[in-house]
Amino acid sequence: MKELSNLMNYRSNIKVVDATLRDGGLVNDFYFTDEFVKDLYHANVSAGVDYMEFGYKASRDMFDTDKFGKWKFCNDEDIRAIVGDNNTDLKLAVMADVGRCNYKTDILDRSESPLDLIRVATYLNTIPAAVDMIEDAVNKGYEVSCNIMAISNTQESDLKIALDILGQSPVNILYIVDSFGSLYPEQIARIVDIYMEFLTKYGKKGGIHAHNNQQLAFANTIEAVGDGIDYLDATYASMGRGAGNCAMELLLGFLRNPKYNVYPTIRFVEKHMEKLRQEGILWGYDLQYLMTGLLNQHPRAAIQFTKEKRNDYSEFYKEIVAQD
Repeated sequence: MKELSNLMNYRSNIKVVDATLRDGGLVNDFYFTDEFVKDLYHANVSAGVDYMEFGYKASRDMFDTDKFGKWKFCNDEDIRAIVGDNNTDLKLAVMADVGRCNYKTDILDRSESPLDLIRVATYLNTIPAAVDMIEDAVNKGYEVSCNIMAISNTQESDLKIALDILGQSPVNILYIVDSFGSLYPEQIARIVDIYMEFLTKYGKKGGIHAHNNQQLAFANTIEAVGDGIDYLDATYASMGRGAGNCAMELLLGFLRNPKYNVYPTIRFVEKHMEKLRQEGILWGYDLQYLMTGLLNQHPRAAIQFTKEKRNDYSEFYKEIVAQD
């Protein structure tokens, strides 16, 4: 059982990362209005959020720019149009997926960019390529995190090898990513123990990005922070792929650091997030996402179920069990 003082006090080194534009962009193909993005930026500043992730640095060779909004590609000039010189304490981030970006050309030197943090996303089988991306970003002057995706599908021995390789790289932060929303707090605690061995050995920070398939994104996040993880991803109104993520308004309400202010998040959700739902943008916990979470499966089948407006949940369950 955790010490009560750990829940009543706060750790000053905790950092909150807003992933609304990036993970939320997977729901609406990154078609956010400039008003939405500007208001989100100002809400993050007012709320004391530490980092705002603008989206992806996706390859224009691989993805059709006519089929996605601009935050799929995150041109530096588009970010500057929102933040100006960003004379605030809020740091700016983008995600770069291994194999899906032209990082050597599309990520400029830090001195030429409004960005502060590059978030490298990788699976275990692409760790060497991730290390190359990490080294490139560090050499350009950025803070760098590495998000190890689909952590629930990894063998412990393989995870330890990956963490040892990444620990020897110049990466700053190593992330636990519950891509399928299938993990429980007890499992998160065990995974954090594994991470902490290598974070301590190599002097790195740890982060967590949770999905809400089993309505445990918030619970798993506060489990991780109680176990020593410092970087916490969240999204406004839980907006994110499929079942969504840890809710920003829940997380800031939980953290005791007086630098955080939950009111701007509530105001933003009231103005923008309910409007998106009324426009037909769908995300959040539902039975189809629960099922893929229970079975530790990628939510793509549940996403398709949702797009087709199906409601034959028992039939869907039989379909995905047969694929398991």
